[in-house]
Amino acid sequence: MIKLVLFFALLFAAAFGFSQLADTPGHMLLQWGETEYRVSLITGIVGLIVFAVVLMAVWTLLRLIFRLPSLIGFANRMRRQARGQQAVARGLVAVGAGETKLAQRYAQDSQRLLGQDPLALLLKAQASQLSGNPKGAEEAFKAMLEKPETQSLGLRGLFIEAERRNDAAEARALAEEALRRTPDSAWASSAVLGFKAAERDWRGAISIVDQTVSRRIVDREEGRAQRAVLLAAAAQQAQDTNPDEAQSLALEALRFAPDLVPAAEMAARGLSLKGDFGKATRILETAWKANPHPDLADAYLVVRHGDSALDKLKRARALMKLQPDARESRFALARAALDAREFGAAREALEALALEKPTARTCLLMAELEEVENGNQGLVRAWLARASRAPRDPAWVADGVVSDSWLAVSPATGRIGAFEWREPPQAAEAHLRARIDSDRFELPPVEPAVPAMIEVQPAPLPPAEAPPKAESKLINDLPGGFQPIIPDDPGPEPEKGAAKRGFRFFG
Repeated sequence: MIKLVLFFALLFAAAFGFSQLADTPGHMLLQWGETEYRVSLITGIVGLIVFAVVLMAVWTLLRLIFRLPSLIGFANRMRRQARGQQAVARGLVAVGAGETKLAQRYAQDSQRLLGQDPLALLLKAQASQLSGNPKGAEEAFKAMLEKPETQSLGLRGLFIEAERRNDAAEARALAEEALRRTPDSAWASSAVLGFKAAERDWRGAISIVDQTVSRRIVDREEGRAQRAVLLAAAAQQAQDTNPDEAQSLALEALRFAPDLVPAAEMAARGLSLKGDFGKATRILETAWKANPHPDLADAYLVVRHGDSALDKLKRARALMKLQPDARESRFALARAALDAREFGAAREALEALALEKPTARTCLLMAELEEVENGNQGLVRAWLARASRAPRDPAWVADGVVSDSWLAVSPATGRIGAFEWREPPQAAEAHLRARIDSDRFELPPVEPAVPAMIEVQPAPLPPAEAPPKAESKLINDLPGGFQPIIPDDPGPEPEKGAAKRGFRFFG
């Protein structure tokens, strides 16, 4: 609307100006030699305007004629560029579809039409990778290094090719060069961090994590978690050579992750050695509430050196109050009760574990309980046999790797902080046996096959050799159909008055 108003305003001004010139008396005189040309003022002005327009048109035509070769070349270049870009687009589609020959043909066309264009080089590299030609891909990526706008892409491509041929030294050099040129590069930061962690250069890895957080490559929470894991790994590394430094690093790790099990254990043990039992206890209790773990329980029971077995049992009951539903609480209580020879408390805790899920650790502790309390070798062997086929207990698991001890980096993928305390993958046989054990059934009694004409009368045992009567109450609710029996091989004769307990396994 405003442009339309301005147009009419200019048109009105021009019309008004010409009308004023027409009404203004006067003339213009043009002398050429002895000839004079006299015209009115309005006619002279209009003639000058027409002459200027004609002169401009002639000049434009002359320029077009002289620039015609360059214009034709420019048109050819534009046409080649359009064809090259079309070849690049079709080549990238062919790469995505896995059409190797088609991708190579379009890569050749794009390079012929576009030369060292970044997109043409990218298509050439991807087509070479698709066809299994690493040399061609490296040539394309090296050509990208000559242009500032494609340097990062070239370094990334060369890094991938170095990893494919397992050249760790070259891959690390390329990642460090990329990080030096572009500090905000996420892939370069991640690669350098992985190399430093693999070499156990924990302090160097921590500096990379701090750099990625400050440049907002990763969020603050992820950076705190990675820093805690790396500090815990550094504390483990310094534990044997410099205990004070290890304790300091573990305490710093707990500031970022109070529930990190290895950091809490190391910090508590270091404080315990220095006599700071209160702080060590608080650290372990905080971690235990978030993640009940046997290492935390072991450290908690011995936080005060010189405690008796009964004192440790009291501390185990304190852990039980903090996490009453956790299996590790019952394991800690059973272990402390066994050491204190409180067999009733140990059996109560282990029977609850066996009813819930009889894992290998549960069976081993039951075997130890039968050995220590009754010396019943038959039941000991039965529990040990059951332990060999019971489901596995929780362990440190990351990316399919199962480890007995905590590791900061996953051996499979190199991820930091990947290990979690959980149940490892169970074998199919273990699943089947666990399913069978979870069903309750009893075999029907089988009468001995005795011929009718033969009368079998077993000789009575002397009173002194009669088997003792079991005094424990029946427990028939355990998985697998357990019933108290007198084993065939009762082992050494127990002390007088000692209770004998056992479980018969069916299935």
